[in-house]
Formats: sequence, C-alpha cells, structure tokens
Amino acid sequence: MNYALVTGGSRGIGRAICVELHRLGYRVLINYLSREDKARETLAAIEGDGELLRFDVGDARAARTALEDWQAAHPETYIAVVVNNAGIRRDNLMIWLEAEDWTEVLRTSLDGFYHVTRPLLQAMLLHRFGRIVNIASLSGLKGLPGQTAYSAAKGGLIAATKALAQEVGRKGVTVNAVAPGFIRTDMVEGLDEAALKKTIPVARFGEPEEVAALVGFLVSDRAAYITGECISVNGGLY
Repeated sequence: MNYALVTGGSRGIGRAICVELHRLGYRVLINYLSREDKARETLAAIEGDGELLRFDVGDARAARTALEDWQAAHPETYIAVVVNNAGIRRDNLMIWLEAEDWTEVLRTSLDGFYHVTRPLLQAMLLHRFGRIVNIASLSGLKGLPGQTAYSAAKGGLIAATKALAQEVGRKGVTVNAVAPGFIRTDMVEGLDEAALKKTIPVARFGEPEEVAALVGFLVSDRAAYITGECISVNGGLY
C-alpha cells in the first residue's frame, strides 16, 4: 500500500489533491486542524480509503509526534508522497500588519513545511523514492500588495524547494512547488472576482481540480526527471 500525506487536506485545493491522489492509487492521509466535519467530507470523497491525521503543522512537537505515531503503527510501509498544502492568509498593508499575524502566516506555511517534511525524509531516502510537492502561490513569485507576510512565506517555500531538491535528487526523491493564482476556494472569498478576471489572460478563476491534476503528474513516474521546479497554475497572470 502506497501512502500520501496532504496537509490542509480537508477542503479547497487540499481536498481536490486528496481526490486526485486517491484516483492514482494512493491511500491518503488527510491532515487537518480544526474542521473535522470538512475532513470527514474529504474522507467520504475518497470512498473512505484514507485516514484522518489531526495536528497543527506549525507546531513542531505535535507534527513530529503525529508522524512518529503513524509510522510506529505502520512499520511495514512509509509515507512516499507529501503535499505541503496547509497555509493561511492574514492580509494587511505592512504598516498595519501585527507581529502575531506575520508570525502565524510564516509558522503555518514555512515552518509547517519543515516540521512535516523533515521527519519523512529519512524513509524516502532509504527507500530511494519520494515525492514532495509544496503548494506555493503567485504571491510568492511576484509579491502582492497587502500580502507581505504571505508573499514572504510562499517565496521562502519556493526557495526551500529548489535547495532541498538538490540535496535529495540522487536518492530518487523529487521536490517541486506548484504556484496557484486565483483558484475558486474559500481563500478567495471577499475578493472582487469581476475586477480580477479582467487581469487574467484566460478571463476566469481556476478550479482546485486543475491544481490537483498538476500535483498528480508531479508525483507520477512520468515526472521523475522534474525536480527543483516551481510551476504556475494561474491562467497566464504574471
């Protein structure tokens, strides 16, 4: 049985990725923090062929304990795929951005990547196979006003992707990032969709399944020669 872990997998892009990985034959570990009802909806969407794994990715001890406990309960296998999708926004102009909001955004997206990925690396290297996909953002590539913290977190995630890929490539482990633009999830609620669509060459928001399809490709054997990349899914918006 091949296992894949998706952080923040209870809804939106995370849920779509869980469904795609299930379609590819993985047993999916759905990480969530607070919305168990949504996590169970995702589990139902993959026909119950998965497990719920509740922990805060930004909490080093909680993440390590959850992953070590899971591995101890499954000594015959390992988590071969991890999709670091968990992230939050605390949008504000820098002059009004509170320190706790800055810290919380980086803690979830950037620290979370470290807290989840590092405990899983050794098994990937020993088995000489692993797929790490980090969900970044358009904000991490170009920066967006009002998103200094989010842009910093996602930009750091992209840089970490490129560095880690060079460390583990010889052992059959690939590391890539996917940078969505405006995707129709609750993360874009409250934005002026009509105005934003005018700035997007394809004139629409993307769907979570379009991001998930790319993630599915990146974890497949067909993408074994692709690593250290950040691929945009943004309708041509730069």
